[in-house]
Amino acid sequence: MTGRRQPLDRICNIIRTRTSQAVFLMAGPGIGKSTLIEAITERLSAEMIVVQIHGSSALSRVPFGILAPYTAELTAEDSVSPVAVLRSVWSYFEKLKAGKNTPLLLMMDDAHHLDEATAGIVADMISAGWASVVAAGRPRPGLPQALAQLWYDGLADRVDLRPLNREQIEEVLAHALDGTVPAGTVDTIWNASGGNPRILDALLHDAAEGGQLAKRNGIWMLLGPLPADGPRLSNVVVKDMLRRTPEEQEALKLISLAGPVSRKVIEDISGAEVVRSLLDQQMVVESQGSPADLRIWNALFGDALRLTISVSRSLQLRERIQGHLGSSPTGSEGKLRAVEWALECGLKTPEPELLEAAHTALDHFRSRSSRTMAAKVVSPALVPQAHAIHARALYNEGDFTGAAKLLDGCWLELGSGAGAAPVLMLRALAHQALGTPLAVFAAESRESLGGFGAKDCAETRNDDAPQDDSDADARPGTAWQEQLLRLLELGEAGNCEGLDREVQDLRIRTPGSTTDDALRAVGGALLAQSLAASGRAVQGLDAALKAAAELPALEGGVFFFNEYVLGRLVAGHLATGDWESAERELADYATEHPRAAAAFGGSLEVLRGYSLLRQGRIERAYQTLLPAVETLRLSDPLQFFRFGSSLAFYVASRLGDAAQSSRLELDYKDAAQGSAVQELLATAYAAAGSEYVARDGKGLAALHTLATIPEVSARSGTLLELLSLCWDLGDHSVIPLVHSLAGNVEGRWAAAMLTLAEHWESGDADSLMETAAKLETEGFVNVAREAYARASSVLESAGERRRSRQAVALREKCDHELGERFREGRFIAAAPTVHLTRREQDIVELAVQGLTDREIAQRLMVSVRTVEGHLYRTYVKLGVRSRDELSTALAH
Repeated sequence: MTGRRQPLDRICNIIRTRTSQAVFLMAGPGIGKSTLIEAITERLSAEMIVVQIHGSSALSRVPFGILAPYTAELTAEDSVSPVAVLRSVWSYFEKLKAGKNTPLLLMMDDAHHLDEATAGIVADMISAGWASVVAAGRPRPGLPQALAQLWYDGLADRVDLRPLNREQIEEVLAHALDGTVPAGTVDTIWNASGGNPRILDALLHDAAEGGQLAKRNGIWMLLGPLPADGPRLSNVVVKDMLRRTPEEQEALKLISLAGPVSRKVIEDISGAEVVRSLLDQQMVVESQGSPADLRIWNALFGDALRLTISVSRSLQLRERIQGHLGSSPTGSEGKLRAVEWALECGLKTPEPELLEAAHTALDHFRSRSSRTMAAKVVSPALVPQAHAIHARALYNEGDFTGAAKLLDGCWLELGSGAGAAPVLMLRALAHQALGTPLAVFAAESRESLGGFGAKDCAETRNDDAPQDDSDADARPGTAWQEQLLRLLELGEAGNCEGLDREVQDLRIRTPGSTTDDALRAVGGALLAQSLAASGRAVQGLDAALKAAAELPALEGGVFFFNEYVLGRLVAGHLATGDWESAERELADYATEHPRAAAAFGGSLEVLRGYSLLRQGRIERAYQTLLPAVETLRLSDPLQFFRFGSSLAFYVASRLGDAAQSSRLELDYKDAAQGSAVQELLATAYAAAGSEYVARDGKGLAALHTLATIPEVSARSGTLLELLSLCWDLGDHSVIPLVHSLAGNVEGRWAAAMLTLAEHWESGDADSLMETAAKLETEGFVNVAREAYARASSVLESAGERRRSRQAVALREKCDHELGERFREGRFIAAAPTVHLTRREQDIVELAVQGLTDREIAQRLMVSVRTVEGHLYRTYVKLGVRSRDELSTALAH
């Protein structure tokens, strides 16, 4: 009963306490009411005499039909008499009780199928208090009037069983699967199942048996789309259809094949009563607005239903509905489905319709369908657009080689049309994914442009496709392709001034064009990233927000401008130390773009894990980054895999997970490089991770070397983050550098680092305590924790042991808030020369606070002998002779 404990407990409590004599459990098909009825029966069977009755659609028009087992001795005349039937049923119940005072519980499933006469008998039993009743039924058509009236009169409770929400689905998956289930997997399964337990169970079995749901490195990943043709789901569909009338079956098949389809069309074919019945049974849903459209209640159920229909039967149904449609569907989804249906039947479809449907499928992240349709376009005038759509579908599926090949062949053919700039951007990222350096890509692109000729670019625009005359190059003497390549090069070099000039020039250009919108979005995003890296994150946020303003005009292209800008906007918030705004941007994006959020889930989770890491929430970062890396292994549209692997390697190393850190280090080394800024950070975090693993000084030396190269030293923001990693490793030599640098870096995080560096060097305990309290209030708990740790060390050295313990208690409060219970923290204790086990750390922390061996044993629920043994081993490791020397040894 995972996910259903609350209604189970509530109903059992109502029956036990007689709060109400009856409970009506209402739920749609497959939501789990029958399973809940069984669980209630099992729980209460030891306390009550349970009688089970099951409603039946076949007997719904037969008076007292389902009570036949209890009225077998009645004459034909008495069998239709309510009084005689009530006496006979009650006599049967009394025999079951056998003179005992055990209460009676009547469990009724599918109570919406009860005939009115039986419902009246049950209502009389409830009103008289003869038996408690739990009746499960569907809200539409609902319970018979006699039972519903009891609820209206307050004589019965009603419990509505809803589809499982996301948290409940996550609980079910955690219970059913042994291993970590990342957020993206949970979201996909939740959306596909609609929270319906019956569909959920079928999907999990089919996906696991078919290999789509597999465990990779301890994490359950979806390796492909959830199967609509699995045996469990097919069985659910077949059984459901067998319960339908022939008219309902045909209507459902038509809706699954054509949906979304006009309600009037289905009513004209199958009848209004059939449509109302299907709506009542919640087998179809109706859209808002006029005219209303119908579709199957669950998309995957509809897909599975279509697969049960033969091609010949599908053709028959198509011919039948064509005369009622009048014209082609108006909505994009309807047009897409119409093309898919035609292809399923082997019918020829006009290529412009194929191209439009392929683009719609791409917008819905149905990559397989998109590339199938795009591959059927052969008209020379439409082929370049079709190849671009096909390439994006391959890119979504991680086939960067195939995508790059198609894009190399079509980007010049698209000329300067509205879709040309997105194609060149997609081509750039496809080649980046293949490891092509930007300089090489730009040189080859310029060579191709030179060979093609500016005149040819204009002449080969697609005349058969919709044109936007404003997209002609508006800048005399400078092709937009050259400008886009220059923006990418300036971004790679971190040239803020050059980028700013280009972006300002684009903003004042009039009249603007879709190509200009794309250039402004790309230029603004690259400028934001470069400014943040150079220590001007506040200015970078402004640039990112201006880039975001260009996005509405770029919806629907083959390039993901939205996500391209979002990544840099979130990184800008993190550079300033505004963790809340970064999380808000990620959450808003997921809410507003659920389909895209699923496709870009790995990249979003890397950003979320990076945020947690920057906040010092190392364990939560670890739990976020590991699934994110596995997700990116399958789909990495933003090229975050190397960066994410380096972050995951770093946190795994800090937490002492040797197996994971070793694997993640190899992932980092084998991955293609990302953007220049990301690559510098990835290198830094990987070096720090290596130092945590080996403790040989080589990783720290690599960080020092990295800090001196021009690419880093010229980027103050990146350099400050790198120095903080050195400080994490216990390298206090960087503190003066942090002090001198942080004041020139914008943002709250840099200000917090500056404050800590100033007071750290002073060695003034009172000042450190005040600073820590202030930093904690400002939300920099991890930095505050280190100020408290430094203060406790200073106070201990000064012999002020009581105040030192106060500082330790405040540090532990920070640990608790960060979720890092008694763990080695940033800066101070991050680089011990020996390794203490987790239990040794726990005992030492309590010993430093002044607790006795017995008090420690009671706190940790272990024996005093265990505490003594761990302390002895700790003394040996740290080279001390008593607990009085522990705090001093740990501080250094």
